[in-house]
Amino acid sequence: MSKKLSLPVAAPLAHFAVQLSATRRGARLARLLAERQLDDWGVDFVDAAQIVAELAANAAFHGRVRGRDFRLALRLHGDGVLRIEVTDARGDRLPRIADSVVADAESGRGLLLVAALADRWGVAEAPAHGKTVWAELAPRRGDR
Repeated sequence: MSKKLSLPVAAPLAHFAVQLSATRRGARLARLLAERQLDDWGVDFVDAAQIVAELAANAAFHGRVRGRDFRLALRLHGDGVLRIEVTDARGDRLPRIADSVVADAESGRGLLLVAALADRWGVAEAPAHGKTVWAELAPRRGDR
């Protein structure tokens, strides 16, 4: 019998989650709610709000399944790290950064922006054949 090692996981200092319609309106609302919540927590939200906007737009556009919502979750940890998670219903459509984007293309830059703004980001499986795209932001110098 093998032993499983459990690593200590710090509980979030603050947590916010909301279910939104997988529409453009839901994506806009995700950004507005994130800005309000981060402001309430006293967190500089410029980069975080942009990441939420990109991930929510991707969930509404690429992760949409008729009749299913997407979920936005924000977790602020005691060390100041902010984790953003957007869960959608399309686990079969994993996000990837495009090899090249045409200068005047209307899409294809969202994950490039997320990768540039976040300290770390990735994708995890979610229940019911979904996926969670997450990004983490560490506090910047002068923050906290």
